[in-house]
Amino acid sequence: MPDSFPQAHPDTHQVIQDNRDYTLFSWSVQGAANPIHMTGGKGSHFFDGDGNTWLDFSSQLININVGHQHPTVLQAIKDQVDVMCFAGPSFATDVRATLGKKLAEVTGLGKSFFTLGGSEANENAMKMARLYTGRDKIITRYRSYHGATMGSMTASGDPRRWPVEPGVPGIVRAFDPYCYRCPFGKTPDSCNRECVSHIEEIIQMEGPHNIAAIMVEGITGSNGLLVPPDDYYPKLRALCDKYAILLIDDEVMSGFGRTGTWLATQHYGIKPDIVTCAKGLTSGYMPLGAVVVSSQIAEYFETHFLAGGLTYSGHPVSLAAAIGNLAVYEEENLFEHTRELGAYLGQRLEAIKARYACVGDVRYKGLFSVIELVKDKATKEPLAPFNGTSPEMGKMAAHIKSQHVYAYSRFNFLWVCPPLVVTKEELDHGLNVYEEALALVDQMIAGPVAAD
Repeated sequence: MPDSFPQAHPDTHQVIQDNRDYTLFSWSVQGAANPIHMTGGKGSHFFDGDGNTWLDFSSQLININVGHQHPTVLQAIKDQVDVMCFAGPSFATDVRATLGKKLAEVTGLGKSFFTLGGSEANENAMKMARLYTGRDKIITRYRSYHGATMGSMTASGDPRRWPVEPGVPGIVRAFDPYCYRCPFGKTPDSCNRECVSHIEEIIQMEGPHNIAAIMVEGITGSNGLLVPPDDYYPKLRALCDKYAILLIDDEVMSGFGRTGTWLATQHYGIKPDIVTCAKGLTSGYMPLGAVVVSSQIAEYFETHFLAGGLTYSGHPVSLAAAIGNLAVYEEENLFEHTRELGAYLGQRLEAIKARYACVGDVRYKGLFSVIELVKDKATKEPLAPFNGTSPEMGKMAAHIKSQHVYAYSRFNFLWVCPPLVVTKEELDHGLNVYEEALALVDQMIAGPVAAD
C-alpha cells in the first residue's frame, strides 16, 4: 500500500458527470459508461475521488509498467520541459539521438521512426513494408489487435474491426497458435505446428510475390494472451525467410519488460525485420510509439522516399519520458524481478486452475497472464460468448471491483497484468480477491443445491 492515503475529492460526482456530459469514452455505449474518478496514484496503486486506494491489477491498459508516478520518469519529463517542449519532426534533438540509439541496442535492429502510439506505429510499419518490398498484401492473425486507426484496425482480427469494414485492402488473415482451442484439433505434443504450416499454404494461394509481411503480436494480448509453443517463432521466421517476406513484430503490449525481456520474441531466439512498440516504451507517462526497422530496411530509405510523417513525430518530451522509463527498467532490475515474480505467479495460476471448476486454462509469461473461464472443463464451453458477456462474468467483475482491485476482463478472459514494480504481497492480495470471485462463479455454474 502507498505510504500516504488519498483525500476524497469534494466534487467527485460533479467531475464524473461533467466527463459524461462533455466527453466521449472509447469502446463504449456512452449511456452505459460508468467511469471511476481517478485522482492520482503511486506504485501499484491509484486513488479515486472518494478517497479509495485501488490495486491496479491491469496496469491501466497494460502499460503502466514502472507503476504510477515513478520519480525518475517524472524528473526526466520535468527536465526536458525546462529545456525545450517541442521541436518539429525534421529537427535533430539530443533526446531523439539518445532514444534512437538505445532502441537499436535493445532490439538489435537499425533505425526508429517515432509515432504517438501503437496504432500509428502499426500503420507506418505496414506502409514501410509495402514501400520496401513493392508488395501489397499483409498476413495477420484472427485473434490479433493492432490498433484503432483504419489500417491497424483492418489488420486486427479483433471483432472491433467489424464496424469499420471493409477497411483497407490487402489484409489476409491466418489462425493463431491457440493451443487450448487449437483450430486444427491438435495438442502441443501431437501437432506438426499446423499453426505455421497452414500459413505457408495461404502464402502459396495468395502468391508469395504479392505478400509484403506477416504481422503478429509478440504474444497476443487483448484477445486471450496466447503464448505460442517454443518452436513457433523459429518456424515462422524460417517461413518468412523462405519467401522473402518481412516479419513485423507488434510488441506494443508484450514488449518492454512485460514478459521479462525487452521483446517477447527474444524468448524464442528470433529477430524480426520490424518491431512496433508503445505502451511500455514510456509506461504511459507520455504518448509515444515507435517503428524500429532492420538495417537493411533503413538503408533502403537512404535512397528512397519515406512517404510518411506526423506533426508530433519525435516529440522531445515524449522521448525524454521514454529515456527515463528505460533507465528505470535497468537501474531497478525490473526484468529480473518480472521473471522471478512471474515464476511465482505461474505457480499460483496453475493452483487456481486446479482448484476452480470455472477455470479452463491459464497462460503466462513474466507478468503477462490470463485466466480463461469456462462453463465446463470437459467441453471447454466459454463462460461468455465471443464478443459478449454473461451473468457469471458480470458477478465476477463486480466482486473484484467491490474490493478495489482494478482488473481487465473481456469475453471469457480475466487478465493478471500488474505493474512490474508489484510486490509479492500485492500480487497475493490481488490473486486472493480473484479467487473469491472465482468461487462465486463456481457456485453459479454449479446451480442450486437440491434440498434433502
